[in-house]
Amino acid sequence: MWSAIAINYIDRTVLSAAAPRLQAEFHLSSIEMGIVMSAFFWSYALLQLPAGALADRFGQKIVLGGAVLWWSLATAATGLASGFKSLVALRVMLGIGEAGAYPSNAGIASRWFPPTERATVAGIFDSGSKFGGAVGLPLVAWMLAVFNWKLTFAISGALGLAWCLVWIVVFKNSPAEHKRVNAGELSHIRAGTDRRGNDEPAPTVPWYALFRHRNVWAMCIGFFMINYNSYFFITWLPTYLVKERGMSLMEMGFMASLPLVCSMVFEVLGGWASDRIHASGRLSLTATRKLFLVIGLVMASSIGFAAFAQSALVAVVLLCVAKSGTTIAASQVWALPGDVAPPGMVSRVAGIQNTVSNMGGVVGPIVTGAIVGATGSFVPALLFSSALIVIAIVNYLFLLGRVEPIQLDQHSAEARSHVERNVRA
Repeated sequence: MWSAIAINYIDRTVLSAAAPRLQAEFHLSSIEMGIVMSAFFWSYALLQLPAGALADRFGQKIVLGGAVLWWSLATAATGLASGFKSLVALRVMLGIGEAGAYPSNAGIASRWFPPTERATVAGIFDSGSKFGGAVGLPLVAWMLAVFNWKLTFAISGALGLAWCLVWIVVFKNSPAEHKRVNAGELSHIRAGTDRRGNDEPAPTVPWYALFRHRNVWAMCIGFFMINYNSYFFITWLPTYLVKERGMSLMEMGFMASLPLVCSMVFEVLGGWASDRIHASGRLSLTATRKLFLVIGLVMASSIGFAAFAQSALVAVVLLCVAKSGTTIAASQVWALPGDVAPPGMVSRVAGIQNTVSNMGGVVGPIVTGAIVGATGSFVPALLFSSALIVIAIVNYLFLLGRVEPIQLDQHSAEARSHVERNVRA
């Protein structure tokens, strides 16, 4: 799980690190570069729900394995790009493959870990994205300096192909299928839940019935705002450090990795701390999720202060705080599908949440590029990002209700009662 997400983000960051060179070589404007950066998210966002449905139907092993194979080939093929149109097309292909990663991982977490450990697990597997970016940016910057950008894409793609071979041999869809999982471990995994196991078939209800529940809307809206901010760090941050802060390519590779390194640590700690607090009984699951979401998002709002930093070092420190905050929130965000999904639908709920959230990835790079192109500065773009974080805080405090499993097969009277309980929460 963790390694798949790490490779996922290494492959995403290759374009970001290479962006200044690609922009110069192909004579791309800021708006065109923003479109290239966002093209990945067009297919990535739209295919989250289908990928989740496939993972629930055929198992996470085959879906995640096929996804990594696809996106690795797309990454390698990006080295063959010849201009704006081919870059856009190849980034769309990359998004098709990477769409299977997070819905599959959310389903795996719900099958392999008990509810009291899911935020920790979510923090661990999502921290792979920060590791991938942290390692990827300086590594790719070094490869760009030593080799050319075409070979850099080819080497990055080969990493995922090697992962696929290991995955096929090692992973099993269910802990019950794994020879090394004993009866005690299986009992521990299934402990703490009063609903049917995730290995059971999903209820015979349409996926869009999930949108009748306000928690699904809150999860989608909040994660959209978080992702708008998060993707700045793997799209425009390298260009920001080079053009706005005057860094060299090698300096950029190191400095751009710092927010990702810090956030990787904070995400795991945030997930672990929230699980310990909830397991102790001091706070309910709902209160725990909201507390850590708000703490993380308050930290994330510091991206706005980075805009006014007088030195590059202070700006990077503030960006480290901001990125760490988004990942503390993400440790809760990726635990929520397992908390609220009906049996057999965890990957679908994760897919819905990630579909909407990654629209932030679609519009974020374009909006940032348009703001920078219109004003000649990143300051208004960073302030706009900070304003969206404030909206996310309000959303999680007031729209997100009681965190509990959705009952899709209930009659309308019971559904109304469920909503009333959410309002009281």
